[in-house]
Amino acid sequence: MSKQISIIVAIADNNAIGKDNQLLWHLSEDLKRFKLLTTHHTIVMGKKTFESLPVRPLPNRRSIVITDIADEKIDGCVMAYSIEEAVGLCDETEENFIIGGGSVYKQFMSIANKLYLTKVHKNFEADTFYPEIDFSEWELMEKQENLTDEKTGLNYSYLIYQRKA
Repeated sequence: MSKQISIIVAIADNNAIGKDNQLLWHLSEDLKRFKLLTTHHTIVMGKKTFESLPVRPLPNRRSIVITDIADEKIDGCVMAYSIEEAVGLCDETEENFIIGGGSVYKQFMSIANKLYLTKVHKNFEADTFYPEIDFSEWELMEKQENLTDEKTGLNYSYLIYQRKA
């Protein structure tokens, strides 16, 4: 059985995902959804994404942190020194979530089975972007549209895609 590798990401209309190692927006409902989906699962991230988290490591999740610094250790995390090693450390029976950042997303795109996209309907200035998605490789499984964040007024949608067989 192959491992269930899912990418979870919030992207702007122009594929922007971050600037200065920070998220570009704060969508309370999206953060709650992220917590609901990833709690009690393995999450995989790059070191910069780990460093950007408000609480490190995120509670009730097994955190795999990818770094290129040999023998680096972070308390409460499983360390991986390559994408291949991170995949090897992923859970065999449960869904594993790739949570960023940009270069980690890019390297996992070809092996992910599922995409959980929060599409924010606005362009943002950013220094980190999500790679282009070839939607011909993906089947839309679920869609929630016309959502609006009360605090920011931002409009967004939830889209779940499964890789086509």
